[in-house]
Amino acid sequence: MASKFILVSKYPVKSGHAEALVTLLGESDMVRFFVALDGDEVVELRSLEAELELNSLVVSLVPAAQRFSEHLAGDVRRELLEFVEAPKDTDRLLPETSYIQLRHVEVKPEAMEDYRQWREETIFDVVRGAEEVEVFLAYHSVISGQPGVMFVSGFSVNPDSYNAVFDSERYREIVRQAGDSYITGGTEGLYTKIYRDLPRIKN
Repeated sequence: MASKFILVSKYPVKSGHAEALVTLLGESDMVRFFVALDGDEVVELRSLEAELELNSLVVSLVPAAQRFSEHLAGDVRRELLEFVEAPKDTDRLLPETSYIQLRHVEVKPEAMEDYRQWREETIFDVVRGAEEVEVFLAYHSVISGQPGVMFVSGFSVNPDSYNAVFDSERYREIVRQAGDSYITGGTEGLYTKIYRDLPRIKN
């Protein structure tokens, strides 16, 4: 089952430095790293224990930008997310797929209850019927500079084949409905980005 809490950290990297950074950071069963397809960003998914103390988290995370500054083009951006539901769950804490896509929207607070029901009948229905999508997890922000809903979607097929799932006529209508009724900023409020896996490097 997917982790109840995940910390998403985005490392803006200098050109050609992504793999070197991941090698230094290292991975474990609690942490996965993926690199943006355009190569300018490393994203870290970190599974957090529910009882984790803030002091322990600060000690392990705060020095990262200074320690790895030679590889970074900017500071690390982080957000804490809480698991809500999974139309396609994983038997691990974090997706083990070749790619992930982060899909983010900010939902109008007064519309959240209706949105939850609506997405069950629309977005989740499409995802459950798409073989290309192996994992699809719904998280909501706890602490974030971009609050809202974050879908973590895992897949291993060619990204073009995966993207076709969300480029159908039916899904374009779903996005239009979401923009009209639920998303802050309308359809322009939908953010997506695909990242590729790197070979596992243990600490």
